[in-house]
Amino acid sequence: MYKCILIATDGSPLSDKAVDAGLSLAALTGAAVIALKVVPNYPRSYFEGGLATDANDMKRIEKQWSEAASTLVKAIKSKGDAQNVAVTAVVVKSDLVAESVIETAQNHHCDLIVMASHGRKGIQRMLLGSETQHVLTHANMPVLVLR
Repeated sequence: MYKCILIATDGSPLSDKAVDAGLSLAALTGAAVIALKVVPNYPRSYFEGGLATDANDMKRIEKQWSEAASTLVKAIKSKGDAQNVAVTAVVVKSDLVAESVIETAQNHHCDLIVMASHGRKGIQRMLLGSETQHVLTHANMPVLVLR
């Protein structure tokens, strides 16, 4: 059925449920998994939500975020190993989360994307956006959304 499943995570408890569901589906179908965490850049200006920060501090913080992301996807790989699922851990650095999810899925020839939706509504959705909605409307492959 599926040969390669991309599982996108942000490390939240809801996202962890999507990871577990995606790994179970991969185990049932014999699919390989791409475990993806997209790491944003540190905000560079006041208008992006950041304060004036020393360049060395920004690099240090971005390095911490990248290391945490690497740890997260490696943990997914370990979970996959326990279920006899081949998992490739991928960390992408980008402020364009949805685009990065879609691009990574295409680059790895995935035939399914699995991700969580936080179910934000109203003003919170307008302010925070919906990466899941963007993936749903722009991906050229099936997307399984878990809540």
